[in-house]
Amino acid sequence: MTDSISFDTSTALIVVDVQNDFAHPDGSLYVSGADGVIAAVNELVIQAVAAGSPVFYTQDWHPPSTLHFAKDGGIWPVHCVGDTWGAELHEDLHAEGVCVRKGTGGEDGYSGFTVRDPASGETSPTELEGLLRNAGVEKTVVVGLATDYCVVETAVDSVAAGFATTVVRSAVAAVDLQDSDGEAALNRMAATGVTLV
Repeated sequence: MTDSISFDTSTALIVVDVQNDFAHPDGSLYVSGADGVIAAVNELVIQAVAAGSPVFYTQDWHPPSTLHFAKDGGIWPVHCVGDTWGAELHEDLHAEGVCVRKGTGGEDGYSGFTVRDPASGETSPTELEGLLRNAGVEKTVVVGLATDYCVVETAVDSVAAGFATTVVRSAVAAVDLQDSDGEAALNRMAATGVTLV
């Protein structure tokens, strides 16, 4: 129920990776249930904008070759290559804010807050935390795709950065490589202090 979320100027909505490769049936990593996620996210975007809450969007934005991809030694099919249809935000998504692109240098970009070198494991920050601080944000609401990868990592990092963090169950969906991955991700979020509604 998205009406249980309260927005104000100190609360930011973070919309994670609602991109064609994840959210469109023709995408290379389509997440089942993405249509329902887009509808729920759009409802939240409307509420957030009406309340004066800042809205931020994250996008995977990979180079054509990266150790993140199976063809180059990683685990994932090619997806969200910068400046391609697959990397674009889904056309049905209400895009009303700033986009933070991750993985632009070939890193693993699971979290909106950090990227990780796939060879060394070294992490570095994205611009997201700075944008939130500059906007006077104290609380975040995290939604989007996918529960068991980019949503969980973004939400856990949000808590670690000191933001009171909420994830809306109706506005996320899991890849579920294993049947219980999505539920495990929700449990991990709850254990680290994320509020699930």
